[in-house]
Amino acid sequence: MLARAALAAFIALAPTAHPRVVTADPVDNTPHVLDGIVNSIALVDGTVVVGGSFSEVADSSRSFSVMRDNLFAYDLASGRILPDFAPDVEGTVYGLAAGDDGTVYVGGDFPMVNGERAKALTRLRVADGSIVPGFDPGVAGGMVTTLTRRGSQLYAGGDFTRPRTALARLDATTGAADPKFAIEPGAPLTPKVKVYAIAATADRLVVDGSFTTLDGRSRPQLGLIDIRSATARVARWRTGAYATKCMDVFPSYVRGLDVSPDGSYFVVVTTGGPTSGKRMCDSAARFETLTRSEDVRPTWINHTGGDSLYSVSVTGAAVYVGGHLRWLNNPGGRDSAGPGAVPREGIGAIHPRTGRALGWNPGRARGIGVKAFLAHPGGLLVGSDTTRLGGEYHARIGMFPLP
Repeated sequence: MLARAALAAFIALAPTAHPRVVTADPVDNTPHVLDGIVNSIALVDGTVVVGGSFSEVADSSRSFSVMRDNLFAYDLASGRILPDFAPDVEGTVYGLAAGDDGTVYVGGDFPMVNGERAKALTRLRVADGSIVPGFDPGVAGGMVTTLTRRGSQLYAGGDFTRPRTALARLDATTGAADPKFAIEPGAPLTPKVKVYAIAATADRLVVDGSFTTLDGRSRPQLGLIDIRSATARVARWRTGAYATKCMDVFPSYVRGLDVSPDGSYFVVVTTGGPTSGKRMCDSAARFETLTRSEDVRPTWINHTGGDSLYSVSVTGAAVYVGGHLRWLNNPGGRDSAGPGAVPREGIGAIHPRTGRALGWNPGRARGIGVKAFLAHPGGLLVGSDTTRLGGEYHARIGMFPLP
């Protein structure tokens, strides 16, 4: 049974549940990222922290702009850009996670932060952007692409080689690698094994990436790790859904994933290119977390018909998906609208139970696609590389409120 402290930690950090679908009209007070792309969003108390690859940010009215090196923060309620949070991050930010005491964990592809060696992962104070002393994760040999925190533990994924290969559990205060978490992704479909996304429930860690094994056990591109006890183990949960190939240019095609607020299911989104047959390319798929089987099948699959999905947010009321999609409900499409397809430009929502597209259809300029969602009690934050969201100008960051 999960210890009370661990359960309480999960409840405090669990994904946000929404009672209904957010509106299709974005709020007007979000700032604008004037170049590049937003890859990740975190909420630290009432402050939104935004990471990616960019250099300039403007206020909501575009009356002034400030220079920011791949990371900035603003007040959620007012949209005011925090003037004192301006860390010098010398490279792209890919992953963020909220820390205790007004701090944020920052992962990416950068050697230095504020002139100090950072090795792709650091912890910063939101009040002034300074580095939190004592956090020394020892990550090296590659980048950090994804982060999730579970109480006193911080999980990191990427293509780093130290302190573990591509996946590590760290002490959230010191950054020290946990010796009881030694699950190694292996036999990659790419030259170097890479973890794309991770998410935690109260007792499982869901992981996707270019691996085909976890600790030597067959887990093609997706696996679950049992974290109920101190020593982590590969869960008895395997799907062959992602064992089939998509286009050759996408040897590994899983991308974003998110767990439901109650942890009972999760959704994976993919790229892969337009293909024939019942493959999982360019799709969103729901899986049940607690199934125990070596042949788990998706509860449902929703295909775009040839357009990549990169990010997903599961709120209970909806499964929001983002990428550069043009359609949902499109299993028969091949870069075209097949029978039953519904238009969804760049963003859409799926019914959690039926797997069919909901009527929510705000639209956004497609570009590369949505790379970041963050659901919170007031709505849904969206990060991307384009400037039109819900028919309005919202450069690379925006928010749909709850009605």
